[in-house]
Amino acid sequence: MSANNISIKPVDNMISIVSAANTSYIMPGVTTDMLQKYDVSGPRYTSYPTADRFVEAFTEDAYKLALEQRSIAGAALPLSIYVHIPFCESLCFFCACNKIVTKHHERSAEYLRYLNREIDLHMEHLGTKKGSVHTISQLHLGGGTPTFFSDDELTELMNMLKRNFFFTPNGEYSIEVDPRTVNEQRLKHLAELGFNRLSFGVQDFDPEVQKAVHRIQPAEQVFSLVEAARRLKFDSINVDLIYGLPMQTPESFTRTLNQIVELRPNRIALYGYAHLPERFKPQRRISEYELPAAPDKIAMLSNALKAFIEDGYVYVGMDHFALPDDDLAIAKRQGRLHRNFQGYSTQPDCDLISLGVSAIGRVGATYSQNAKTIEEYYDYLNQGRFPVVRGLALSRDDLIRRAVIMAIMCQGALQYESIELAYVIDFKTYFANELTLLKEQQAIGMVELEDGGLQVTDTGWFFVRAIAMLFDKYLQTDRNRARFSKII
Repeated sequence: MSANNISIKPVDNMISIVSAANTSYIMPGVTTDMLQKYDVSGPRYTSYPTADRFVEAFTEDAYKLALEQRSIAGAALPLSIYVHIPFCESLCFFCACNKIVTKHHERSAEYLRYLNREIDLHMEHLGTKKGSVHTISQLHLGGGTPTFFSDDELTELMNMLKRNFFFTPNGEYSIEVDPRTVNEQRLKHLAELGFNRLSFGVQDFDPEVQKAVHRIQPAEQVFSLVEAARRLKFDSINVDLIYGLPMQTPESFTRTLNQIVELRPNRIALYGYAHLPERFKPQRRISEYELPAAPDKIAMLSNALKAFIEDGYVYVGMDHFALPDDDLAIAKRQGRLHRNFQGYSTQPDCDLISLGVSAIGRVGATYSQNAKTIEEYYDYLNQGRFPVVRGLALSRDDLIRRAVIMAIMCQGALQYESIELAYVIDFKTYFANELTLLKEQQAIGMVELEDGGLQVTDTGWFFVRAIAMLFDKYLQTDRNRARFSKII
């Protein structure tokens, strides 16, 4: 569908988007002026400051210091661990991840040996007193394609981790799964290893869209795997979707949405495709002429929100939905939601040890990132060094703004007093300029401002990144925002 076949008009303070098929998509409280104003790029705030602010001046020595300080002051607090497995058998054209496309599975055995070296380095500097062990409450395997590893290799990886860390019984242990790489027997093996959460990459069920992005996987395959995962008693099953892909239309995406509603996963992550071919080489294989126009993307987003909410999903925030009895929805209701490099989480904010090529971690008031190429990653470890090539030590201002931004992104609310007590500031003086800008957002119904705090409205959740961006000091002087995805 072209942009000429769609119209957008305000109706009773709502946007009614009408397609050529006379299908209406409703976004309550959102006006055409708001859509135009906030059709901009912005960070997803899985961290603050964002990773593009990391500097090469942050070296291995700074990372060692952060680990050693943690071993003194916070060793009793649980850790989170992320393992990046970069290998994929085939290339998905939309992908912006750090990956290595290969059919040579013997490469994963070598990579596993280097992961073991990196774990050993961490144990040397984290420090373990006799009779004690480091506890983890959250593990995530991402990529790439973690299920590129064979069952034996996944077993070896988990054994490596369990030799060095204690997995809490109530933790979240998740793995990203390419449906094309697993069957029921493999899912059973993942459950036996201790994984209790699965994330299936679906993106879109439409065959033409799948062909356009070079990722063919029939819907029947995904349905069969989800049914198997339920039989195996996984705590939560997530499905990733992307709107704005080539060949998508509001009508075709509605068919995918109907299938997702029938599938009824515990969680849904709905992402807008960010076309950045100058940064991500695989995206150069996508023709911009095949991408849906902005009004079509708005229609897809609006229809997805309507479909999921009407089917009983809780809108957790930004791009996440969960069934009411899922831990993520419960955490949202109870004000316990957190956000880290993997997105929204139920686990308390804690240090993140990241393993593998390009992996990003957080220890104390620092962020760090490993080497982005596998050759450089191996070279550092061959020298007995951490493969950290850049990062950031957060300033006091960074910490204050991070607390504000995460409260907005996770709770949709902020009590000024909590920031004042934690950081010994006068909030209204410290953020005088930001509060002035917030009044403009209050005037159009995105936030409610009170004497002691702010509350994001239902309408404001559509643009929550724009609200958080007001407190981003780095963006205030940065005009080059095209490196980020669009807010809508």
